[in-house]
Amino acid sequence: MALYDNNQHRSILTNRERQIFQLLVEDNSTKEISALLSISEKTVRNHISNTIQKLGVSGRSQAIVELLRLGELSLN
Repeated sequence: MALYDNNQHRSILTNRERQIFQLLVEDNSTKEISALLSISEKTVRNHISNTIQKLGVSGRSQAIVELLRLGELSLN
């Protein structure tokens, strides 16, 4: 199963997952992200875990690298 169609880019992330990973790239902790987004730390961890599963990688760092490679995230 392809993660996206080459003719028309479809994101594999929800808007919230993208927000969270962008904040991770910007060096925010889980606690900081939960405060910034007004959600619980558990919810932040759940979004991170869901994304890791979608990508089939084994951790946050690998997820970030893969999301950058796929063009889902950018370094500011």
